[in-house]
Amino acid sequence: MKLWHCRDARSFRPLWALEELGLPYELVLLPFPPRWMEPSFLELNPLGTIPFFTDGDVQMTESAAICQYLADKTGELRVLPGDPRYGDYLNFLHQSDATLTFPQTLVFRYLHLEKPENRNPKVAEDYRRWFLARTIWAERALSDGRPWLCGDDFTVADIAVAYALLFAGNLGHLGEVGPHLLGFWERCQARDGFKRAKAAQKA
Repeated sequence: MKLWHCRDARSFRPLWALEELGLPYELVLLPFPPRWMEPSFLELNPLGTIPFFTDGDVQMTESAAICQYLADKTGELRVLPGDPRYGDYLNFLHQSDATLTFPQTLVFRYLHLEKPENRNPKVAEDYRRWFLARTIWAERALSDGRPWLCGDDFTVADIAVAYALLFAGNLGHLGEVGPHLLGFWERCQARDGFKRAKAAQKA
């Protein structure tokens, strides 16, 4: 398995999953954004996006989907169909990117990525509020005292949602999420798999 990754980008989700699962992999570190900083990357992934992941002939570009693929491949860090928690598991896994990370990418774009003359603090602020409003689903789920989003078992859904909190920290608005999510994020950072993933990307 091989993962193309930029530091703390969405590719951190599968990197963390690989470390949690103890799988052997090759990591290719790229400057961000790779489609501008490393144009040859477009020959591999014409989207120019991170992550790009291969496993033999399998090629994938979606961070949450790669996490699900790895969980299904190994039979670990997942909830199975028929389990009462299966709906929550899938919902959090896909909510992580479609609902939580999406508005953050626009905050990042309009505060940092665009040329100074094209930056738009008003748009960034609107999407910051959008992100914070949409953390309520996970905040409520954790309010019953459960350690992880699907109960007592840590899954790739936790990895996928936790990445949105990592991104929030890098953007400077992590302190505005709810207390249960902040506690969840502290537990995530204490995991050995998380620490190994953070160390791997510093290579």
